[in-house]
Amino acid sequence: MKIMVPPAPPPIALADAGGSDRLRLRLHQVTLSAVTVLVTAWCVTLGAVPAVISVSIAKHILVAILAMGLGVDEPRRPLNSGT
Repeated sequence: MKIMVPPAPPPIALADAGGSDRLRLRLHQVTLSAVTVLVTAWCVTLGAVPAVISVSIAKHILVAILAMGLGVDEPRRPLNSGT
């Protein structure tokens, strides 16, 4: 009977790198989101057509800000094979 080797343990992050950079990114996200919401709210007061256009554009901008915060655009690091 063959003996199976257990899989390698998953990589575990022991520290949170980039403290000030991470804070700067979060503050940048909050600022951009607030500006987007305020500009959209102002455009809504101009009428129905500008409201629809501004909400449509704001949706895309807010999703891009969210994706930036999630790190979708960061290059992938190679996974360690347990060594």
